[in-house]
Amino acid sequence: MRKYLVLSFLLPAMFSCSMAQNPTQSKYAELLTVESAKAHLTTLTSKEYAGRGTGQEGGQKAAEYIANTFKELGLKPAVNGSYFQPVALEKSSYAVEQFKINTHEFTNGNDFFVQGSNDLASFDANEIVFVGYGIQSEKYNDLKGLDIAGKIVMFISDGEPTDNKGNSLITGTKNQSEWATSRFKKAQELMKLKPKLIIATGKQTSDMIARFGGRLTGGRFMLRSEEKKSQSTGSTAAPVVNITLETANQVLAAKKTTVEKALAKINTSKKPNSFVVKADVKAKMGVKAEEFNDPNVLGVIEGTDKKDEIVIISGHYDHDGILPDGTFFPGADDNGSGTVGVLELAKAFAAAKKDGHGPRRTILFMGFAAEEKGLLGSSYYSEHPIFPLANTVTCLNMDMIGRIDDKHLAGNHNYIHAIGSDMLSSELKAINEEANKTYTQMELDYMYDDPKDPMRIYYRSDQYNLAKHGIPVIFYFSGLHPDYHTPNDTVDRIDFNMMTKREKLVFHTAWEIANRDNRLVVDKKPEAL
Repeated sequence: MRKYLVLSFLLPAMFSCSMAQNPTQSKYAELLTVESAKAHLTTLTSKEYAGRGTGQEGGQKAAEYIANTFKELGLKPAVNGSYFQPVALEKSSYAVEQFKINTHEFTNGNDFFVQGSNDLASFDANEIVFVGYGIQSEKYNDLKGLDIAGKIVMFISDGEPTDNKGNSLITGTKNQSEWATSRFKKAQELMKLKPKLIIATGKQTSDMIARFGGRLTGGRFMLRSEEKKSQSTGSTAAPVVNITLETANQVLAAKKTTVEKALAKINTSKKPNSFVVKADVKAKMGVKAEEFNDPNVLGVIEGTDKKDEIVIISGHYDHDGILPDGTFFPGADDNGSGTVGVLELAKAFAAAKKDGHGPRRTILFMGFAAEEKGLLGSSYYSEHPIFPLANTVTCLNMDMIGRIDDKHLAGNHNYIHAIGSDMLSSELKAINEEANKTYTQMELDYMYDDPKDPMRIYYRSDQYNLAKHGIPVIFYFSGLHPDYHTPNDTVDRIDFNMMTKREKLVFHTAWEIANRDNRLVVDKKPEAL
C-alpha cells in the first residue's frame, strides 16, 4: 500500500491559488472542535453503548443520543413530529435452545456453531455414528455398509486419508481430492443419506470458533417484506453442528479414543474406521425470525428561499454490537467518527441559523441504521423517503473519517478519500475541490474512484443507495486499518485533529451547495455507476 504515497511537501504548491475565505462561513466552521468531537465519541464508544448493535439495546441508546442532540441544537424533527423513521427489519437467526451430550450442556458460539435452515425442532438420540473423514468415493468409503438415515452422524471436516508417504488414498498422489479441497462436499453428500443431524469437527472448525466465536451466531438482517409469509420456509435438511476438537474428544472418550487416534488408525490401516458411540444427545434448534424497527434518525434545518431542495449530511450510527460473552466492538472509527461528524455539522449549521445565516436549501441531518447489515437503513429511506428524492440535491456521507489508513501511515496524514464526487455531477467534484483549496488544504485521494477497485468501496456505504436514484454523492472516508471491525477500534486511536479537519471540509462543501444560486447539475447518467 505504501507505494502510493504522496509527497507531503508538494501540497503547499498545489493549493497556493486559493480563493478568499468567507469570514461568516469560517466563523461557524470553527465550532467544529477536537474537544467537542472527543466528548461525543467517548460517549458513543463507551460500554454503555455496547457497540451500537442493530437490534440491541446499545443501538437504541445511540439513536436516542443522536435525537436528543438534534433536539438540543434546535433541529426540527423530520418524521411527523418525530426524529425517528423506524426501519422495518427482520432478523433470521439460527436459535439453539439446547445442545447437550450426556451431562454436558454446550454453548453456542463457544463450543460450537450451527449451519442450518430447518424450523425449530428437537434432535434427540442415544448414540452417535462416527464416520471418520465422512468420505464416499469409489476408492475409499467411510459410509460403506452403514445406514445413517434418521441418526446423528459425526465426521472430521479436515483432509482425507493418506498413506505413509503422504499420498492421498483417493488420488494416489500428494494432490488432495475434492473431498478435502471442497469445503462443503462432505456434508452435502452426507445429507443425501438423510441423517437426523450432522456433527462436524476439525482443526479449521476449532480455529474458526476461537477467532469468531459469538459472531458466528449473529444471524442475518434484511428489510421486512410488506407481505408476511403465511407458511414455514424452513428446510427439512439436517442441520450441521460444527464442534471443537475438544468437544469431539469428550464424545469419543466413551470409546476410549480421540479424533487424532481415530484418524491415525485410518491412515495406518488404509481402511475406514467408523463406529457407533453411545451418547445421550438432547438438542433443540432451528431458524427463528424476529422483527426489529431500529430507526434512521432525522433532524432538519429548514432552508429559506430554496427550502424545497434538500441537502443530506449523513453517517451510519450502528456497528457490530456486543457478543454473548460480553465482548463488544466500540466502532470508534466505523462509524462513531462519521456519526460525530453529523452531530458536529448540525451544531455549526444550527448556530448559523440562529444568528440569521441559515442555509437557503433545507439540510437534512441523518444517522442511518443497520448499515453494517447491508446498507439497510439507507435502502429503506430511498424506498420510503421523507423528502422527495427528486428534490434531493446531494448526499454528503461520512463513514470512517477518524484514522490514518495503511496507504498514508508512513507518509502524508493530511488527506481524505473523496469517493464518487464526479460519478453523477461534474460540479460536485469541483465544489468539493474548491472548498478544500480555500479552507482545508488536504490531499484529496481518488484511488477508490477507479472502476477496477477490487474492494468496490464506493458501493459499500449508505450514499450508494441515494446515488442509485440519480442523486450526486460524496463518500468521505479515511481508509482501512488493522482495527477495522475488531474490538480494537477504540477512541484512543482516533486522530482527532484530522477528524475535525475532515468535518470542516464536509461543512464548507455543504455550505456552498446549500447556498449557491443554482442546484447541482446532474450531467452523468446513473447507469454509468
